[in-house]
Amino acid sequence: MRVLVVDDDKMYRTLVSSSLSDWGYEVVAVDNGKIALEHLAAEDAPRLVVLDWMMPGLSGTDVCKRLRAQPGPLYTYVLLLTARRRMQEVVEGLDAGADDYLTKPFHPSELRARLRAAQRILDLHHKLFESHRELAHLATHDPLTQLFNRRAILGQLSHEAARAQREKKFLAVLLIDVDHFKEVNDRRGHQAGDLVLCEVASRMSAALRPYDSLGRFGGEEFLVALTADSAADASAIAERLRAAVAVTPLFVVGHEFPLSISVGVATASASGPIETESLVHSADSALYRAKHEGRNRVCTALSNPDPRPVAASS
Repeated sequence: MRVLVVDDDKMYRTLVSSSLSDWGYEVVAVDNGKIALEHLAAEDAPRLVVLDWMMPGLSGTDVCKRLRAQPGPLYTYVLLLTARRRMQEVVEGLDAGADDYLTKPFHPSELRARLRAAQRILDLHHKLFESHRELAHLATHDPLTQLFNRRAILGQLSHEAARAQREKKFLAVLLIDVDHFKEVNDRRGHQAGDLVLCEVASRMSAALRPYDSLGRFGGEEFLVALTADSAADASAIAERLRAAVAVTPLFVVGHEFPLSISVGVATASASGPIETESLVHSADSALYRAKHEGRNRVCTALSNPDPRPVAASS
């Protein structure tokens, strides 16, 4: 574990740093609060700080207050070193944001014991953070393909609409259906169907730009939300996806599965308000045409789209 040691007194700074190094910690030592805050604002900031209270410029309590005013995703534990012993002053330090304190002069064994306690707490915070991140992922991602789920991809569509208006670009919705998927499930079982869905998702993900959004819309349907310079650019991206999926069959346990998708494309200019629900409906109608015109193709939305829903996938 990396530890930031902050003390303007060279003797104490050297004593603490030397002890921590002997105990296996990676030490970063600085002599003032301003530099300490710069280290704590870094992306790889130390999570444990041994901080002197009395320093010129920014005191230890000042550093604590600024640190707690802008919390990061991971918790930072602060052990405050102080020569002050009155209870009122100790309470002041804890109220400023310190987690624990140690009065000078102190015995190295006490410092080590308090650091071990700090590490236990930081370990618990880290486990809690990882659990929260995992739950957030489960709430927004499809468990089979690991793409955005329906709710999350519609949320991404709203974000893309805002970005399109900000950047004066076109918003595009690509609604995608895996061709002949019902036959795969009926003839080879749901396990084969799952493998097909995962492979199609993987090929589409690789063919999209890093900032495009792809999600599983339901069953064997996928939705892509993206911004483009023109409607033609959006159709070109849809064609790239179609070609990427159809490039080679999928071989599973001696069986060959030809892969293809049908894609409906709908675009809206950022010159006016963008109705995302209407755009999805238009893409749905274009997908309906692609399925009934022979599959494995891209169709763009008409100005007056057919309101019929897409038929059950086949």
